[in-house]
Amino acid sequence: MPFTISKPMRFGDCDLTGIAYHPAYLSMLVDVNEAMFASFGVTWKEIMFERKLGLPTVTLNLEFKKPAVYGDVLDFAVHVRAIGRASLDLETIVTVRGDIIWTVRQRIVMTSLEDHKSHPWPDDVRAGLTRYLEPSHDA
Repeated sequence: MPFTISKPMRFGDCDLTGIAYHPAYLSMLVDVNEAMFASFGVTWKEIMFERKLGLPTVTLNLEFKKPAVYGDVLDFAVHVRAIGRASLDLETIVTVRGDIIWTVRQRIVMTSLEDHKSHPWPDDVRAGLTRYLEPSHDA
């Protein structure tokens, strides 16, 4: 089952015509990913400042389907597609009133903030992510 959350399209997220400004989507995506981790009790603040670990995005593939406009409520469904030793593959589908607005496939890799090398997922983080892990569509 995906992690779900809704976010309003704010005035500051739009261009002068009231259509979503695409860089605002990336900021929303960061907020959504952070909320997913918080949903299983691990904050990014804890990961970064206490555990000294990072969560950089190493690949990002966005596809825009339809424009969102000021006042729309965007519904995010984050699907965990794979959890590797240190990697996490996510697919996020964003809809407005049931219509797909944009999708993104993303790979995040946990790294040490000390040496910037990949770092295995801590057991508690892996367990939290696993709650959203879905069967592979590749068969």
